[in-house]
Amino acid sequence: MSEAQATQSFYHHELGLTDQQVIDMYSMMLLARKYEERGLMLQRAGKINFHISGIGQEAAQVGAAFALEKGVDYILPYYRDFAFVLSMGMTVKELMLSLFAKAEDPNSGGRQMPAHFGYKRLNMLTGSSPVTTQVPHAVGVALAAKMRGERHVSYVTFGEGSSNQGDFHEGCNFAGVHKLPVIFLCQNNQYAISVPYNKQVGAECIADRAKGYGFPGVRVDGNDPLEVYRAVKEARERALRGEGPTLIEAVVYRLSPHSTSDNDLAYRTKEEVEFHREKDGMPKFRQYLVDCGIWSDDQEEQLIQKFTQEINEATQYAEQAPFPKPEDTLLHVYADDAVNG
Repeated sequence: MSEAQATQSFYHHELGLTDQQVIDMYSMMLLARKYEERGLMLQRAGKINFHISGIGQEAAQVGAAFALEKGVDYILPYYRDFAFVLSMGMTVKELMLSLFAKAEDPNSGGRQMPAHFGYKRLNMLTGSSPVTTQVPHAVGVALAAKMRGERHVSYVTFGEGSSNQGDFHEGCNFAGVHKLPVIFLCQNNQYAISVPYNKQVGAECIADRAKGYGFPGVRVDGNDPLEVYRAVKEARERALRGEGPTLIEAVVYRLSPHSTSDNDLAYRTKEEVEFHREKDGMPKFRQYLVDCGIWSDDQEEQLIQKFTQEINEATQYAEQAPFPKPEDTLLHVYADDAVNG
């Protein structure tokens, strides 16, 4: 970093972020991307059965995570939130155990599909396969916080397709009526599986829906982690002041297919995907760090080597780890007689 750069104020400084924090943000984006690339490769190699991807949405996820307070706020991520859960404290090893459906998987003990996150240590409530069910759960957590006088928020994410579900509207209405400390973040990635945005939603943007529920709706560039950080930080401060919820729409683009079971070229063109790849938030944020004088090609190479080793070790460990026992299928399904006395 030059002397001039060292004394210059950059946008992340205006937001209260240090140079190390924005480097950490980029690191989480890169780690998530490398993990996802490995997941796709493992599925194609027949090592795992299924992978669903968040490639192209890392900037929004990391920006939001860094605006929350780990271990205090309650988080309800959705199935593409790999960069988010890594930023909040999950490890690549834990994600790999879930991917291979092994007994040590902290999310479900290897009994749930991968990317159905749930981790008590991180205040992360478990998700389910039907989309949007996490929204009323987040509202319930926020109601409990208000009733108990606790100073934390609940944060919930979902795709724009999910915002058409009844769970979303009921959750927003209840949160608006009771001014609950909850942040709704919609990652608008333009497609509900194969259905494009213009065939899902009549409104120009998802954020406009907040008006009907009596709280602010904010639309931000989801390819810019700093803008997402700013929006989530402001929403969190507003919630803690007792002013109620906020709906944030982070506009992104899903660069990968919906899942490894999807042929995305059946409903969109290569040209469309490549057009949006040029807007990918990860290389743009890397260039921002370079322009700030706090990142270099050498640092990039060292980080890639570190993450490659971490992912290799996690893959090997998870592949060799034991599967759940057959009798574990009944764990946490029926009440334990010992508990009932």
